[in-house]
Amino acid sequence: MTAGWEKLGRLYCPQGTGRHPKLLTHAANPLPVLIEGDVYRVFFSGRDDRKRSSVGAVDIDIVRRQIVQEHPTPVFDHGPEGSFYADGVSIGNCYETADGKYMLFMGWQNPADAHWRGEIGRLAMAEDLSLALAEQHPFMPLGPRDALSLSYPWVARELHGFSMWYGSTLTWDGGNGEMVHVINRAASQDGEQWRRCGLAVPYVLGQAQAFSRPTVAVDQQGYHMWFSYRSGGGQTYRIGYAASDDGADWELRLEDAGIDVASEGWDSEMIEYPFVFEHKGLRYMLYNGNGYGASGFGLAVQGDA
Repeated sequence: MTAGWEKLGRLYCPQGTGRHPKLLTHAANPLPVLIEGDVYRVFFSGRDDRKRSSVGAVDIDIVRRQIVQEHPTPVFDHGPEGSFYADGVSIGNCYETADGKYMLFMGWQNPADAHWRGEIGRLAMAEDLSLALAEQHPFMPLGPRDALSLSYPWVARELHGFSMWYGSTLTWDGGNGEMVHVINRAASQDGEQWRRCGLAVPYVLGQAQAFSRPTVAVDQQGYHMWFSYRSGGGQTYRIGYAASDDGADWELRLEDAGIDVASEGWDSEMIEYPFVFEHKGLRYMLYNGNGYGASGFGLAVQGDA
């Protein structure tokens, strides 16, 4: 059984007049990158008035839980019409190869004559934490193993290479009106060429069948994954948990997530899009609440088991 999470409150919510038109609402998919000391630049996906997401950022002192600086303009915009990220950029996590540091993202496409879909793209991160598209084409496109839609990648460096856990749609309707969107795994020796390995986390129709945004931590007890999920019974997003000895085969343990919706307030209707990271010996989680990030993001710290 994993230790529970103590909620430390909401850190940031976009609000007020005069906001950039690409960052009018939402602060979804928070992704922290350490600047110095206790200050992180937290990247997020904000939306315009057509619900297209671009990447914004805010600098936050994690220990004091205070905003140091809010960046008023997007760090990276969604793409032009016809591109694989034309209708939004939803960020996953960062990883580093011999060629540099990258941020992975889900690129949204919402064509008028077809179902929306996603493919995985990659941004190059410079020393000043600015972002630029690394490739004009999807870094991980749709294919025979992932034919419908891809989402929210998380990459971790391991002893002999890299692992990626990402979302893949099996069907838009599992028979109960909810899609079956699972977490698959891919492996790579260099972080560039990837071998898709198939299903990583088991799913259960009517219990946990629509997963999103895995976040993975590794310690002496093994691999730990938190993610958001829906049951197919009409319930909004919750944060779930899975455990693994090797990062390849996972046991679904929803009851051990250690965090749930609040009785009232900004995260009382749903919680989703977790990002787990270590800072000064403590394990923290950034996560979203109501409205898929419309109410901003908050912070939790993991306590003793």
